[in-house]
Amino acid sequence: MNLVSGSHSIGQNLYHLEWCPKYRYNMFKREENKKLCEEILRGVAERHKIKINELSVMPDHIHTVVEIPSTMSVSKALQLLKGASSRELFKRKPHFRCRYHSRHFLSPGKFYRSVGDTDAETVMH
Repeated sequence: MNLVSGSHSIGQNLYHLEWCPKYRYNMFKREENKKLCEEILRGVAERHKIKINELSVMPDHIHTVVEIPSTMSVSKALQLLKGASSRELFKRKPHFRCRYHSRHFLSPGKFYRSVGDTDAETVMH
């Protein structure tokens, strides 16, 4: 069990997060774009003290398993990861704007699920 201690808390904040480019275009089909996205996401996560345990950039979506600080909400973590990566991708790949005229690279949708090492039955018992 990998528990994180704070000044007055102890726990585990592990989440499976997923999101995709708008219209689910295959923007990460090229290896160069995939590697760039991974690099940007790792930088953003490090800057905001989000620990990435797993990261998988698929051609049309992104999977991550992350540990977020106890003071950060899941929606804030997603906002930071999606917003900063989108901004940086547009900055480094200006031709992406040809496909996304509205300046919205990522879909507003998201998937999140807490990940733990106990099941619901054990917790309820």
